[in-house]
Formats: sequence, structure tokens, C-alpha cells
Amino acid sequence: MPRFATIRGHVTYTPGDGVPIPIPEGRVEIDEADDSVILSWEAEPGTVGTTAMPRLQYDQYLEAGKIVPEDAGGQTATA
Repeated sequence: MPRFATIRGHVTYTPGDGVPIPIPEGRVEIDEADDSVILSWEAEPGTVGTTAMPRLQYDQYLEAGKIVPEDAGGQTATA
């Protein structure tokens, strides 16, 4: 079952050795593993953006409130 979160604020990913690219604010699908998290979003109508983010970086964004997971009912969790 897919899980979702909301991007709130400046969240970036770095493709390879490239420059950090922002993930747009809004809803993302998340797929968590022990060492990383895959985030997917609609970059523009009909175009999907996706990236794998190291777990440590993802956890830092969670703690900062820049990635906010949804609960089982689809509601954004509040702090």
C-alpha cells in the first residue's frame, strides 16, 4: 500500500554528483527502505519526478517539518 507525505519548504535531492534540485511543495508518494527513501511526485502534468534519498537526509527533513507524513486516513500529521 503506498504511503504519502507533503513537502513543505525547501527540500532538495542531488542527482549523482550534480547540483541539488528542489522537490516541489505538495504531495509525494514515499517508499521507505532501511537505508533510503524513494520519493515520487508529479513534476508537471503527465510527468513524474522520482528520487532515492538517503535515510539520514530524509529523517533530517522530517525533523525540520519540511516533509510531513500522512496518517492512514490520508490526513497530514500535525506536530
